Amino acid sequence: MRLRPAPADLLPAILAAAERAGETAMAAFRHGQRTTAGVQSKDGGSPVTDADHAVDRLLFERLSAIDPSAGWLSEETADTPDRLDKARVFIVDPIDGTRAFMVGDPRWAISIALVEHGVPVLGVLHLPALGRTFTALAGDGARLGGTRVRVSDAPSLTGGRVAGPEPMLNRLEGLGVEFVAQAKVPSLAYRIALVACGEIEAGFASTNAHDWDIAAADLIVHEAGGFLADRRGQRPVYNQVSPRHGILAAAPLGFRDEITAKMRDMS
Repeated sequence: MRLRPAPADLLPAILAAAERAGETAMAAFRHGQRTTAGVQSKDGGSPVTDADHAVDRLLFERLSAIDPSAGWLSEETADTPDRLDKARVFIVDPIDGTRAFMVGDPRWAISIALVEHGVPVLGVLHLPALGRTFTALAGDGARLGGTRVRVSDAPSLTGGRVAGPEPMLNRLEGLGVEFVAQAKVPSLAYRIALVACGEIEAGFASTNAHDWDIAAADLIVHEAGGFLADRRGQRPVYNQVSPRHGILAAAPLGFRDEITAKMRDMS
């Protein structure tokens, strides 16, 4: 019986693949200016660029060679049920925050997660335009550029820095919570990672989050002492038939009861 390589053994090669993907994307990115990549509209009207597709192809080739046993789920690859039979699956967003990428906003990310039996065991979030890279291994903590990160030590959500869709923040404010609203973070994965490194206390996601948006960031915030959960307080399960999730929040672990109660009141 052939043993699958341990996630820790795969991390250097996966990180190298993410960095190469970042170089590919950066070739079409212009700080403060429109991308040079071609732009199309997907079904439903959301944009996709030639850079998204180029990064997707590169990562599929690189990651499939790193662990041929793993399945594949990516925002920019047509989904098939083959992945559901795999114990391991790579879950990838080639460019999380495509709209930001298109207009020269550097807050976009290349997100790579390795998931085993529905749970992330390795996560890489690479933000080449910001020069920031987050990594995490299950049971081994989260890092930003090689330095361990931890969530905020704030005692509660009250007075904290919070990022998320404006309608959700408005509802939170309507529930009597006093907080400091942050400027919109266009990449959901980066929004969650900012919780992991303590730069904000909480990040919210609306009902359009998919596996590829959150899987890597979920592990990063989890390993930094935080959580990502739905309104029941449950952590997302990945590589299911539908990759879509309901509203979610990320925050320090001590906030779980407070935040999940507020999310239930938002409905």
